[in-house]
Amino acid sequence: MRSILQLICLSTLFIPLAFAQTVRPVDCRFLWFDHANNPPVLLNVGPDGADIRCEIPATTLSSPVRCFAQEDTIRFLHESDRSLAAIGKIPLDVKSAILVFLPAPKSEAAAAAGNVKWRVYVIDDSPQNFPHGGAFVANFYGDDIRFVIGEHRNQLRAGGTHAVIQPTKRDDFNMAPVIVQFQQGDSWRTASESTVRFIPDLRYLILAYVDQASGRPRIATFTDARSAVPVPVD
Repeated sequence: MRSILQLICLSTLFIPLAFAQTVRPVDCRFLWFDHANNPPVLLNVGPDGADIRCEIPATTLSSPVRCFAQEDTIRFLHESDRSLAAIGKIPLDVKSAILVFLPAPKSEAAAAAGNVKWRVYVIDDSPQNFPHGGAFVANFYGDDIRFVIGEHRNQLRAGGTHAVIQPTKRDDFNMAPVIVQFQQGDSWRTASESTVRFIPDLRYLILAYVDQASGRPRIATFTDARSAVPVPVD
């Protein structure tokens, strides 16, 4: 009888450990991408319960902020009333990330998930995923896009992403063509055509999206300097 009671006691001790969630640091950089609303100040909560203030710029990537995720989930609260504002999924092997804040879809599924106002699109901020001297393309448009970056060509479905290494075909000023087209029915529309400087200390985040006010497809390009890229956490 005593051995059975001891086993029960030991089992109850191990139950909380089995279900405990691992809190892990993630170096985050923020970008606001809700053109209908101004960026609020949000809070992430550290493992000690302390608030981590997160200011989210709309025209550039923020400086790195050490935030904390529970397993693969990162949460942000409104600073004003501490209500849940946004949730993102960060893969367990990602130690530094770019977090793009987008309007949450107005659907029953979104309401069931906590009626958060924004969703967080997570980009692995490692050089392997977002290479120095290259670009990272994400398609938030509702249909396919295709692009040319130097000698690189690709087509992305809605929600797709693609990392591009530094083009080798550049002119004497390190410039290479960048062209992005949107699919509209059976035809393609050129949304952006330019030449861009590609050097090892710069990289470009290129986002295809639909403008909320006009309903038209747009391209947003953000330049990122190597000096701003965080060193991965231990």
